[in-house]
Amino acid sequence: MEELREALSNFRFDGELVSVKEFGSGHINKTYIAKYKNGENEQKYVVQKVNNGVFKNVDELMDNVFAVTSYLRKKVRENGGDENRETLHFIKTLDGGKYYKCADGSFYRAYVFVKDSVSFDFAKNSDMFKSSGIAFGRFQKMLGDFNADSLYETIENFHNTSWRYENEFIPALEMDVKDRAKYCADVINFLVERKDKMGILVDLINEGKIPLRVTHNDTKLNNVMFDEKSLECVCVIDLDTVMPGLALYDFGDAIRFGANTAADDEKDLSKVSLNLEYFKAFAEGFLSECGDTLNQCEKDHLAFSAWLLTVELVMRFLTDYLNGDVYFKTEYSEHNLVRARNQMKLALSMEEHMEEMKDIIKSIR
Repeated sequence: MEELREALSNFRFDGELVSVKEFGSGHINKTYIAKYKNGENEQKYVVQKVNNGVFKNVDELMDNVFAVTSYLRKKVRENGGDENRETLHFIKTLDGGKYYKCADGSFYRAYVFVKDSVSFDFAKNSDMFKSSGIAFGRFQKMLGDFNADSLYETIENFHNTSWRYENEFIPALEMDVKDRAKYCADVINFLVERKDKMGILVDLINEGKIPLRVTHNDTKLNNVMFDEKSLECVCVIDLDTVMPGLALYDFGDAIRFGANTAADDEKDLSKVSLNLEYFKAFAEGFLSECGDTLNQCEKDHLAFSAWLLTVELVMRFLTDYLNGDVYFKTEYSEHNLVRARNQMKLALSMEEHMEEMKDIIKSIR
């Protein structure tokens, strides 16, 4: 708490601190809500301790965040919108920095809490999931003219599935530092059998068939803020992984997370499958905003991207399990293995419904 208070005292917040409490359900950074009061006015700020074990270069990370949010605020103003609700407003430190570094080497950054908004870990219905599709599609569209090459790659090869297979999964399997491989032969075999499909999207990039765009790369439902009354999407948050990528990554990861009929750590695999109604709803929302900006090859691979991003998470969860749970937060020793099996079941469900998924995409165009 002393470290947090040190950080709070070094940002340009308006008023006196009233309260601070932990907030959110993210796997990576530690997040707090700090409430300040200035006379009758009250303002909430989101304050985050950045995981510099994951984000190795905090300067590059925050340069990306400030560049993208400044651009989005300008675009929202030009479109007659409310820049304080439709995108994030990051706060600088007292000395003008984009983040504060504590004496112990930890990093903090802060932004204004989006007024009268709420977030949800899971969609209450298909309409809410469609609204998140609108939010992420609009995010893509608004950044369509932003130079992706000007952004840093905050996590190298983040969605390069074939690279992760060769450089993370296989070494983790061979080292097996916790002697856990014997417990997950089913998941290992699943990944090995699908190795040849993991490089398809990267190959399409190299062949010039799909372009690199500015992408969010972590399109979970809880990275969209909704108006607390209308429940319409307001803005997209958690911009740590905004960098050059594929629109397909954003679409695929959203489906992986949001169109699962169960939570991604549900142990009862009979509850896990692809919700086609939710798939269609998100696709309709996403394509209503950015469909005109995607080329035909991108559209043809939207359904596949959902499968690929799900397989990628199978691999990431399993790799972390084999490594001893050093990346994702876990609540018990088998948590990452449970997640891996859950995502494997979802990927198998997608394989069963792939033609239906493709037909849904075609019907929306």
